[in-house]
Amino acid sequence: MRQIVLDTETTGLEPAQGHRIIEIGCVELVNRRLSGRTFHQYLQPDREIDEGAVEVHGITNAFLADKPRFADIVEDFIDFVRGAELVIHNAPFDVGFLNSELQRLGGDWGTVEDHCGVLDTLALARRLHPGQKNNLDALCRRYAVDNSNRELHGALLDAEILADVYLCMTGGQVALSLDASTGEAGGQERGQAIRRLDPARPPLPVLRPDGDELAAHEARLEALDKAAGGSCLWRRLETGVSGN
Repeated sequence: MRQIVLDTETTGLEPAQGHRIIEIGCVELVNRRLSGRTFHQYLQPDREIDEGAVEVHGITNAFLADKPRFADIVEDFIDFVRGAELVIHNAPFDVGFLNSELQRLGGDWGTVEDHCGVLDTLALARRLHPGQKNNLDALCRRYAVDNSNRELHGALLDAEILADVYLCMTGGQVALSLDASTGEAGGQERGQAIRRLDPARPPLPVLRPDGDELAAHEARLEALDKAAGGSCLWRRLETGVSGN
């Protein structure tokens, strides 16, 4: 399973008002592990950046003056995300901007949804934590994900943080215990659980589960699926239900 955690920074809030993407950051997950592959690009928007937007991300027109335009990088971007599931916090915002950029290039590129599935982690967080704050900073506090370097928003940094939050939020790489009575993993476990793949590491031995272990695994999946409101990804993979 290949997923791309994606974030953008923009000149303002509304693509319908001519606002543009000025930064794209992507982090690749393969089978729910960080692969180490990323896509990161600053973009020349050919328009002024709103003052309020600069206060959020700190990116200025002067910094972007020599950067490529979206048309220059669209092929590389689509090649990177094609066939994956995009994992985005408040997906309608980023997808709306991406589709606006694609539309400016004519009809040849279609829409983001023509190339990828999309999973909105904000919608997922609202199902898991109704009535609570579910912005990225709040989720970092809830799942003990380190965001101390996030003084300003940045597309690649925010994508990396969201990858950690998403894996914690959906149960993967948080607690490997099969004890269904165990609640959430502690904050220290969650914060230290996610690691990049080490290509130099030798292959691990494969140990097949016995009947008791399979039954415990099934019980744990049932508990996770119930806690996640039916969105447990392991359960989707076993049943063949799409996560789009």
